[in-house]
Amino acid sequence: MYGGGYIFEESKNGKSEAEDSEKLERFESKIAAGEKIEPSDWMPAEYRKQLIRMIEQHAHSEIIGALPEGTWITRAPGFRRKLALMAKVQDEVGHAQLLYSAAETLGKPREDMINDLITGKSKYSNVFNYPAVTWADTAIIAWLIDAGAIINQVANSKGSYGPYCRALERICVEESFHLKYGHDNVVFLATGTPKQRDMVQEALIRWWPPIMHFFGPSDKISVHTETLMRWKVKMASNDDMRQKFLDMYVPKIWELGLTIPDPLLKKNETTGQWEYTEPDWNEFKKVINGDGPCNKERLAVRRNAEEKGEWVRRALMRKDERYTVPFA
Repeated sequence: MYGGGYIFEESKNGKSEAEDSEKLERFESKIAAGEKIEPSDWMPAEYRKQLIRMIEQHAHSEIIGALPEGTWITRAPGFRRKLALMAKVQDEVGHAQLLYSAAETLGKPREDMINDLITGKSKYSNVFNYPAVTWADTAIIAWLIDAGAIINQVANSKGSYGPYCRALERICVEESFHLKYGHDNVVFLATGTPKQRDMVQEALIRWWPPIMHFFGPSDKISVHTETLMRWKVKMASNDDMRQKFLDMYVPKIWELGLTIPDPLLKKNETTGQWEYTEPDWNEFKKVINGDGPCNKERLAVRRNAEEKGEWVRRALMRKDERYTVPFA
């Protein structure tokens, strides 16, 4: 049956299947051998629960993530930029549909996921609760936020749950185009007029703290990492992904002559690890729990879209009935 946010199956003897050591052993052996878990396979209730949480939050992030950039479609500087941004926003919404479909294979209806989003029950990525103040903000988002997303998604596409991995493979291909689009925008601004250069530098300063939060809490305080990595739901720790991002993109940022707003940021030549100012995890928790600069605004937009689109969903689900299209 479905309840409590995840599937909980009972075996014939009344014990939960998650407690069935023989089935659990086969399940973990399959993962260790590099095989994929499919929707019809037995899985521990906790595995299902964590997958639903993770995939659902990823889907929500794609939907909400389209909003800060989407507000700039009508103000994009030139027709070519406008077309590119429209295509990117459309892709993000499409990614959400792929991810909701993957999550549905685990037993949670899409309607429940959307309801949990607009009521604030489900979380989504912290970075999308900040405003895109200027056109340069959209450039930083498309380059560095999408870069972080690709690092995360490429790793997780090699995970254990088949439907999620297959969705991620397609998403990563499209995200690579988004990253190139963002990089082109940033380079154009960074090598442009003094005003354009100042604009992209200011955007980088605004977005650097949310970017450092993007990969999630430090491994020292993360509550999900150990379980997710053991079952290959998650293929790299939060800190490992943050280090990989810094390794790949800090040199690229410095090449453009831009300043990263962290005086402690440097690479330790002995350990090969980046040292940086510890992110403000209290700020992260505040934003992720609904108290960020744009949380209420983002959910209000989604709530409005859900209410205005209800008649379309009803029409599609019940084609035999006649509906009056509301023109308002």
